[in-house]
Amino acid sequence: MKERIVLDVWVPDLTFPGWMDRWHEQGRDFEKAHPEYQVNIVGQDFWTFPLKVAEAAAEGRAPMVAEIYFYMGQAARDLRNRDGSPVFTSVEKAVGGRTEILGEPVVIDDLLPAFRDYYSLDGDLTSMPSGGTTSLLFANADLLRAAGVSKLPETWTEVEAVCEEIAKLRNGPAHAITWSNHGTFFQQALASQGGLLVDNDNGRSGRATTAYLASEEMLAWVEWWRGLHSKGHYLHTGKIPDWAGTFKAFADQDVAIRFTSSNDVNYMVQAAEQSGFPIEIGIFPYNEKVPYVGNAVAGTSLWLANGLDEATQDGALALIQFLHNPRNAADRHKFSSFIPITHASYDLLEEEGWFDKHPYHRLAYEHVNRFPSGATVDPALAGGVPLSQGALFGDFAGNQDVMTRAMGDVLTHGADPLVRFTEATMEAQRLLDAYNEYALRDGFRNPAGTPGHSLSVESFSTASAGRDYSAADLEKVVRLKLAR
Repeated sequence: MKERIVLDVWVPDLTFPGWMDRWHEQGRDFEKAHPEYQVNIVGQDFWTFPLKVAEAAAEGRAPMVAEIYFYMGQAARDLRNRDGSPVFTSVEKAVGGRTEILGEPVVIDDLLPAFRDYYSLDGDLTSMPSGGTTSLLFANADLLRAAGVSKLPETWTEVEAVCEEIAKLRNGPAHAITWSNHGTFFQQALASQGGLLVDNDNGRSGRATTAYLASEEMLAWVEWWRGLHSKGHYLHTGKIPDWAGTFKAFADQDVAIRFTSSNDVNYMVQAAEQSGFPIEIGIFPYNEKVPYVGNAVAGTSLWLANGLDEATQDGALALIQFLHNPRNAADRHKFSSFIPITHASYDLLEEEGWFDKHPYHRLAYEHVNRFPSGATVDPALAGGVPLSQGALFGDFAGNQDVMTRAMGDVLTHGADPLVRFTEATMEAQRLLDAYNEYALRDGFRNPAGTPGHSLSVESFSTASAGRDYSAADLEKVVRLKLAR
């Protein structure tokens, strides 16, 4: 009997009930269709996953396919094998224009533009989006109706108005709104305004070398957020990010509105049902004072190992297409609430009546495929779909920690947004400098910067002297920019 070709596939194990069971089931299904292959699905610890990939690559045993979170995109690009070659190669280039691989139809051209844009660089789809999310607004319909609110807010000004009405309720909640202090919402607020986290077009026209957390767009978001808090509308739990605390506040009807990930749809709807109130879901509100530019997406993508022999590479590519065929992509949505990645998977769900029975799941798909109906759209984007070319730079996770700590100081200690986020820019710059120094000097084999972990102290101290901005210098730059 001919020896089977082994495909090692590493994915982060999120420890949700049935999470890995589904992965293993899909691996077995692929083996049935392609008995010449053996699919080894390996669940890795979420927090240390990128480090494990780097360590494996250094030992010459990198997986053929690895599912990596969006904020590790730069690290995935920079990872090197022990011979100095890139660990991963472009999925699109490996497909090479084929319409099927080992009989599996190629689906990369059917991807939703928002996700294709996000995981592409210079028009090349580097990795295959797998799990996709965006940010949404969830509302307690009973509380809104009691306050005389008949329409979900879609702009920042409308949110303020709704909060004012909620505050007038007799025996109403102590606060009108809440959301977690997490980088996801900073990214969404910036994307809709056309704001950037780093230079070189968010790291897409060249390697990002300058971090900037005190932009006009960032400060507009921070000031608006602070205003809601100072007026008593925003519930600040005091923790970062505190997904659980803000979820509990909504479930207990201590707030009327919560911003959260579209991946929370099932949990939010279930909580409303158990607490006995109707729920409504809307788009993530935008700043109507500036043209609407984009919608941020997040999630994971599948990266293909570089240097595989033809049979192994074709098997890995066929598996990637198989995992995203209409049936599997539709079932993944049902199981996890991730946005259907392809148009065909959405159409299948629509044909089967899934969205008629579960209308709350439709909005996330629509939100990443269109502009808000009342928004003033950037003329350059008219007729298109919201851009999702999110930031691509080193130690993205560390950068998120910096901005959320800065926001915590604004909310908890009354720190001045301009001063505090100018200081945050300095801290983020040191992290970026350290990452770039290490990645470019050593071929980058150790992608620290997973959530809660930034670069090692050793690499940080070696590279952090690259720039020496004072708080006064940066504040002067910011004020001059805002005065224009």
